[in-house]
Amino acid sequence: MAKKVLITLAVTLLALASLAACASRGPTDELKTSVVENYASGAHASYSRSLASAQAMDVAIDNFLAEPSQVRLDAAKRAWLLARDDYGVTEIYRFYEGPIDNEADGPEGLINAWPMDESYVDYVEGNANSGIINMPEEYPTIDADLLVSLNEEGGEANISTGWHAIEFLLWGQDLNEDGPGYRPVSDYTTADNADRRATYLAVSSDLLLSHLQDMVNAWAPGQSNYRAQFVSKDSDDAITDIITGIGEMSRGELAGERMTVAYDARSQEDEHSCFSDNTISDIVANAAGIQRVYFGDYGSVSGPGIRELIAAQDQALADRLAAEINRSVYLARSIPAPFDGALLEGISDAAPNRRAVLETIEALEAQTDTIVSAAQGVGITISVS
Repeated sequence: MAKKVLITLAVTLLALASLAACASRGPTDELKTSVVENYASGAHASYSRSLASAQAMDVAIDNFLAEPSQVRLDAAKRAWLLARDDYGVTEIYRFYEGPIDNEADGPEGLINAWPMDESYVDYVEGNANSGIINMPEEYPTIDADLLVSLNEEGGEANISTGWHAIEFLLWGQDLNEDGPGYRPVSDYTTADNADRRATYLAVSSDLLLSHLQDMVNAWAPGQSNYRAQFVSKDSDDAITDIITGIGEMSRGELAGERMTVAYDARSQEDEHSCFSDNTISDIVANAAGIQRVYFGDYGSVSGPGIRELIAAQDQALADRLAAEINRSVYLARSIPAPFDGALLEGISDAAPNRRAVLETIEALEAQTDTIVSAAQGVGITISVS
């Protein structure tokens, strides 16, 4: 009888232990809060680094404009490329009405809008008089207010500010199949409207700094700002925003708008940084942004990320998504340069560069499905393109 009671008690205790384990399975409130706080700290660190490298670019541009030469133009281009990489990883903080792209006053369209009709800003092949720069009677003064007011005026491709306006003013049109654009130094010395071109470049760079400073301020700790609102709202709502960001970047934006559109159309005009041929680096930076948020490692800031949330519910799924995200970054880095080499008419889909682009697209699309499933596993529902 005593033995039977002991067996019954043991079974009961085992059942209770199992129930307790099930009840505790999943991310705790403390973990959720830590993930949100680390994400906010990562956003501030990422934008701070982006601002610092953009400031270095601004110095290089000022040096070039003070005494134009090929050496100084090349230095400004290198500074743009470095600053561009640091900005690319910050694009992961989009797609949930945050400070960068909220409908009311988000500056994303002033910072990174594309594709760009370059004839809206300056001369192009076949039209030496096109663009704001070459219209002194209509636009006698080039300043920040003018460029902001003209951005996307009359059409989405009418880009007058941001990274790609600066890129175009440094490189010029990319009319080459195997290299970037080549803008001559004389555009800033003896060419028509050289002084206006220089003013336009300087104003564009200053505007970019202003907009990036706004993002640093929005995510700064200890302030009454967007970050304070973000970390104080319900953690599930904040995590929904975070996962929406990585999901939308993964498929709708990166795999879709930034890769598939150009790939399918074989259109150089649809590649992201077409003037400088920096598109592959853009793709890598965006994929790395997803990687940072998933692992919670932002370089100078690290802590629990989305992986820990998923692992608390399903370790195998967390590991699978980790492998998929790492693979996407690896594949993006493996795309042969330049990106527009994969867009040439007549090149076979079986060509190594076309295959590499498509394989990266497919990997990003597959990981997005896993992101959505993993979110559902921790009680988060997201909708991505």
